[in-house]
Amino acid sequence: MSADAIAAVLAELERDEAFQLDLTQQLVRIPSVNPKFETNVALNHEADLQHYLRMVLDDFGMGCESWDVFPGRPNVIGTFAGTAARSLILCGHVDVVPVGDRAKWHVDPFGGEIVGRRLYGRGAIDMKSGLAAGVAVARAIRRAGIELEGQLEIHAVVDEEAGGFGARDVVTRGHRAAGLIVMEPTWQALMPAEGGLEWVRVTFRGRNAHSAWRYNEIFPQPNSEARLEPGVNALEIAVRFVTAVQQLERDWTTRKRAHPLLPPGVNTIHPGVMVAGSGISGNGFPALLTNPAIIPDVAVIDFDLKFLPDEISADIRQDFEAFVTAFAQQDSWLRENPPQVQWDLYGLHFPPLNTPTDHPLTRAIIDARAMRGQTTEIKGFTAVCDAAHYAGVGIPGVIYGPGGDGFHGPDEYVDLDSLRAVTQTLAAATVRWCGVK
Repeated sequence: MSADAIAAVLAELERDEAFQLDLTQQLVRIPSVNPKFETNVALNHEADLQHYLRMVLDDFGMGCESWDVFPGRPNVIGTFAGTAARSLILCGHVDVVPVGDRAKWHVDPFGGEIVGRRLYGRGAIDMKSGLAAGVAVARAIRRAGIELEGQLEIHAVVDEEAGGFGARDVVTRGHRAAGLIVMEPTWQALMPAEGGLEWVRVTFRGRNAHSAWRYNEIFPQPNSEARLEPGVNALEIAVRFVTAVQQLERDWTTRKRAHPLLPPGVNTIHPGVMVAGSGISGNGFPALLTNPAIIPDVAVIDFDLKFLPDEISADIRQDFEAFVTAFAQQDSWLRENPPQVQWDLYGLHFPPLNTPTDHPLTRAIIDARAMRGQTTEIKGFTAVCDAAHYAGVGIPGVIYGPGGDGFHGPDEYVDLDSLRAVTQTLAAATVRWCGVK
């Protein structure tokens, strides 16, 4: 029965292949730039895209619900009802990053232009084509007259590019399933693992003084009553800390056992933002940044800290904080004025994904590809995506999507042959996983 159902769904996809192509084009042509990166009424149309997508889902009878995660930025959930035990979520995000330098594009970033077997545009590969693949699968199942045993949901979520707050909101509202497939670009490799991610801020406090008396801080002076109180340069302390963290990073990446699906050394500690100055403002950064004649008393460093799929966030936080404490013990000023460590910076946190390679969901995709004579490359996802937030509430998931190039850069495109193959695999895997009534 399952084999007959798969054959019927694949035949329906083949019969109406133009649907998915047209849907991908239409999604690309609706600019949905994440407003956290660029605020522009001509570009911030996530709501319009979600309205269009909901009409598509309604048209083939998929029950829908929608709500705003942020004002004017809704999630859309489509559902075919079924059992929880064999339920499945097909997830994709609708927000995209800004176009960047328009002069470097050779096509309209929001034109959905097809050249050869490539469909171009911002979001084409990251990841509107993958979302369209999930919708095409659900539509083909319905039009083929197949009733799944397990519940199937399409999750079209906002804000993945800025931290995945759309997906986090979905799981907070109780949308769970026995399995998850996120259709991010993987070039048809199956990716059941990705590392976790933390953004952490370390703030150092020094002591202001006039730069003309810098010598009083750095050169030995007699400790007489006439000696001015020396300044403490927080910026220089922070620079020393960055150097120390580089050694911690090398320790983590070379001495910890690498995850078998990820490149060695992927668990990096990246210093991404460093700001120093005088005073501290309400946003945690120095208040005065324009006077180098003042020895700075505040230095802030924001780190992008990646850890392995089989590690636990609480352990990583504890290890990093212990390192900060040990660093401070080497300095008499820092022993009395210890650095401050702030986690969940901007609310961002990605739990790790570590689905076993022999999990039934991975087997469903491997078997679906084998049915067409294809072997499956299994590897880890080196970045982070919304699969993390589902994994954080215990939902096993995999990442599987088409190939292309230019994501987050100019001339972004999806390879249409790859997209077609991915859609066929998703269809077969969905029927295998959910089962047929």
